[in-house]
Amino acid sequence: MTGRETGHEAQGAALADDAFAKVLTAQLPALRRYAMVLVGNRTMADDLVQDCIERALRQSGRLEQVPRIGAWMRSILHNLYIDELRRKRRQGGSVDLSDVENSTAVIAPHRDSAVMIDLDRALASLSLEHRQVLLLVGLEGLNYREVADELEIPVGTVMSRLARARERLREAMEPAANDVKKPL
Repeated sequence: MTGRETGHEAQGAALADDAFAKVLTAQLPALRRYAMVLVGNRTMADDLVQDCIERALRQSGRLEQVPRIGAWMRSILHNLYIDELRRKRRQGGSVDLSDVENSTAVIAPHRDSAVMIDLDRALASLSLEHRQVLLLVGLEGLNYREVADELEIPVGTVMSRLARARERLREAMEPAANDVKKPL
């Protein structure tokens, strides 16, 4: 192999890295939304996304199908989240002030803060599986098959989790909605 061939190979690798970086960057808004659903805190979600990007860059050679990069990135993010939960469980619980500072209820305008507090509580009361399915179908717009493939569960399970999640969210929000509507 001559030095000239090596230079062309390096240039090709740099172009491939640039293309990968662009595709990766396009995933950031969706990753951030997914992280917020998992952790419920903007600062922690940003940290989780950053860790996810770092891992993805280190493991970019493992991505076999670029069109599936969204699912691949969410998988990495989810695994990092589970690792963090396990680490915290071993260390014991504590409350970080940053957990409260970015709460939707705290940063929302005053007139909407009660509704946002109720929504935060309602979402937090759902299981992780229900929050995941709600996000992937409702916010990310994935179809049931895509969600099933990504979470490695049957389509019927996706459908039932989504139905239960919507119902539990509705039930959790109804008392709050009724309280707001009642005259004082």
